[in-house]
Amino acid sequence: MTKRIENLEITDIADEGRGLGRMDGRVIFVNHVVPGDVINADIKRKKNKFIEATVAEYLKYSAHRTNPLCKHFGVCGGCKRQNMQYEQQLFYKAKQVRDALVRIAGIENPVIEEILPSAEIYHYRNRLDFAFSEKEWLTADKLQNKEYQIQPALGFHITGRFDKVLNIDECLLMDEPVNRIRNFVKKFALKENITFFNRISQQGDLRNMLVRNTTSGQWMVVIIFADANEEKRSKLLNAINKEFPEITSLYYFINQKKNDTFFDLQPVLWSGTETITEKMGSLKFTVGPKTFFQTNPVQAVELYNTALSFAALQPHEVVYDLYTGTGTIANFMSKQCKKVIGIESVEESVIQAKLNSESNSICNTEFFTGDMRETLSASFFETYGFPDVIITDPPRAGMHPDVVSRICNSGAGRVVYVSCNPSTMARDIALMKDTYTLVKAKPVDMFPQTDHIECVAILTKHSLS
Repeated sequence: MTKRIENLEITDIADEGRGLGRMDGRVIFVNHVVPGDVINADIKRKKNKFIEATVAEYLKYSAHRTNPLCKHFGVCGGCKRQNMQYEQQLFYKAKQVRDALVRIAGIENPVIEEILPSAEIYHYRNRLDFAFSEKEWLTADKLQNKEYQIQPALGFHITGRFDKVLNIDECLLMDEPVNRIRNFVKKFALKENITFFNRISQQGDLRNMLVRNTTSGQWMVVIIFADANEEKRSKLLNAINKEFPEITSLYYFINQKKNDTFFDLQPVLWSGTETITEKMGSLKFTVGPKTFFQTNPVQAVELYNTALSFAALQPHEVVYDLYTGTGTIANFMSKQCKKVIGIESVEESVIQAKLNSESNSICNTEFFTGDMRETLSASFFETYGFPDVIITDPPRAGMHPDVVSRICNSGAGRVVYVSCNPSTMARDIALMKDTYTLVKAKPVDMFPQTDHIECVAILTKHSLS
């Protein structure tokens, strides 16, 4: 018999879209609830320090609850906060930053500027990645329907399941015609017996699809085939071209590997231009099928302007941009300093960074390819100049302790930390405490309807504080 917890008030949020309540000294995690909800909950799993439960019934709805707009909410897992009013999403994202700095970095009362909201809370993304699957992931409604026939799927991977794909009819995070393109491709492929990929048997024609756009209305579509013959490829690609003349650039890849990554594969341009162009502020950036680029370009300008403001650059200063990617931050910074040196491990991104500087007539940037632990060294500083300011924008895992140590020994007077993970940012700041002091931080919401939050922090060397 299922054990039940009665009159549980949800008081906070946790990761993975879960709400949090407490009872008898234990933390209780519940999916799809909002702080302020009062529920009866069925226990699903018990651990020493926490319990996982599901909603049995709502006794009271939170005043901060709102109706999700997306029909796939609660299943696809991509927008786990759609049932919470945006103002409350911002409140808890800012709280996430503060909690990390207090709890992990050990800063008693950090100065945190007001969170910067996103101008758009839907249709803000410039990229969506879809997966094909021979068999769809069945929702609870479909499982209960004994007569339902399992269909092939084109949609999103179920969280934590590489082989399970949920059929998606609509996604509200990107402008049209993204939904029309995806639904057309699925319908046409089924009609023409172009098969969908099975990630267990590694069989099937169609594997993945990527759709990108720019704020100026350019569109790029990338189809990743697993094993389709030339006739099937041509039939599908020509049909896409005919149905969507607004597509600026149409590519395909052939991926016969055991995994879905395609960054080591050669793209084939089927029609249109090789790249699309995004304008951010006064700068323009070219985007190809394998280019890493901020997925909320409008808000990315605000993020970079925040970093630029925090850096307070002077014309004589040398800036290091760590994890530079395609050089977006480096190019933003370049006009206010003497020189920017960018370091990035992905060679193709470095090539793109150099092209971005060239296309914007920027002459005071240099970019280097290499693993950060190996490249950022005393000999590198001696060869290319010691930094006055360091900008670091690491991946979610944060920086390796060796990289943190090199920053502390660089002599840089200021460090601007751009983070997509407050926990690892706080951990790295704690490692820098003997050399640098956190002055302030500012959360920037790049991804409404999700738990993700970006943050910009400025640290100064103790002697300059």
